Amino acid sequence: MSMTQLIGKGLLAGSIVVAASEIAKRSALFGALVVSLPLTSILAMMALYQDTRDAELVADFAESIVWLVIPSLALFVVLPVLLRRGWGFEVALLAGILATITAYAVGVWSAQSISGLD
Repeated sequence: MSMTQLIGKGLLAGSIVVAASEIAKRSALFGALVVSLPLTSILAMMALYQDTRDAELVADFAESIVWLVIPSLALFVVLPVLLRRGWGFEVALLAGILATITAYAVGVWSAQSISGLD
């Protein structure tokens, strides 16, 4: 992959983050919609296939994403609950991140144990 392609991918990803945060200032729902779209996954699968031409690898990658989407939801459950209970943003975010890391560990273990993914 060339440096130009790498920079282009970074600029696109950054643009999505900026767009989502700007949209969220006006509508939390529509800002959330932008980041909930699987744009990153689609772009990563396209890049992986373009780089390898290996459909089986892309299939494994897509299946791995499924196993890890569920644990990623821990942040989006823990953070709002703690914020609404009066926790400070930084502490609530850290707790959400720690819960997510724990859930990811369980998710990775599950994916490897149940489906044989590595």
